[in-house]
Amino acid sequence: MNEQANAIPTNIITGFLGVGKTTTINGLLANKPEGESWAVLVNEFGQVGIDQEMMPNEEGLHIKELAGGCICCTMGASLTPTLKSLIEHAKPDRLIIEPTGIGHPEGIIDTLMGPSFKDKLDLRATICILDPRSLELEDVANSNILHDQLNLSDVVIINKCDIAEPELVEFVETSLHGMFPPRQHIGRSIKGEIDPALLDLVRNGQLKAQFPEAHSHTHHDHSHSHSHDHTHEHHHHEPEAIAEPGKPIRKTGNGSGLFSCGWIFHRDDCFDYWQLEETLNGIEGVSRIKGVIRIGHAWVFYNRVNDEHDFDKVAYRRDSRIEIISPQELDWEALEQQMLACLQK
Repeated sequence: MNEQANAIPTNIITGFLGVGKTTTINGLLANKPEGESWAVLVNEFGQVGIDQEMMPNEEGLHIKELAGGCICCTMGASLTPTLKSLIEHAKPDRLIIEPTGIGHPEGIIDTLMGPSFKDKLDLRATICILDPRSLELEDVANSNILHDQLNLSDVVIINKCDIAEPELVEFVETSLHGMFPPRQHIGRSIKGEIDPALLDLVRNGQLKAQFPEAHSHTHHDHSHSHSHDHTHEHHHHEPEAIAEPGKPIRKTGNGSGLFSCGWIFHRDDCFDYWQLEETLNGIEGVSRIKGVIRIGHAWVFYNRVNDEHDFDKVAYRRDSRIEIISPQELDWEALEQQMLACLQK
């Protein structure tokens, strides 16, 4: 445990694609002690940055986002300067790090425990969010990265217990209790609601990765870094390009056997939601689709994990963004034309 009295309590919240990490963090931010300043570093596998836009815009919250890569590996070199900048600017009372869903936590832990941060950060419990239904998918259940997300976590939260079969939740919970060394806490949640006290559990420094080589194979190209600070002070190293009406910006990338493509549409582009939903739902074999979308006077967050989707209204109003993550490269141009056909005339 860090002996520095002024070291910043720090947590890593990990978990596979679509398990509810951002929702969990939003719940924690909603219960942030009054008067405290919290910082969150969000790393997305995708290219256009959506998760950080779903986080609250409030005084005392500092959100920084790294899109288009993995801070555990190919973007590892940028983790140290990015964290130093965030800490210096935000001077937070707590730091939360959300790696991409295909990110291996070991590299982040090594960095946080290394010489640059060992006296500045007090690394506490690493929390893994788990959707038990994902374990029924062969590619997820056999993922070395998922296994080490669990192996390196002090706390495991079985999320989405309201929609998972009770027998499956029981089976997964029993299996988790068989892990060695034992986890400090294994719990259940609905919509990512967890006890904030879990953040202050002490990290078990004896936990080891079973597949340390997994994160060395997470190569990702076409990375883009975009910093967005919710205290309304923006720190952009490069200004983000602005789309023209009807002419979205498209960014692609790939790594760990997955391909991603993200689009940024002009704020004035307004979609027929039901037509767009039919288009997005009709794309076969994708791992994840998410987006913030303007529909008339309202804006919605669309979220699809494998073949399940939902949507909800959001306060976000800057531009429409759609991200697709797939195990195979798709015809991005054809999909773009299909989405453009959903614009209201």
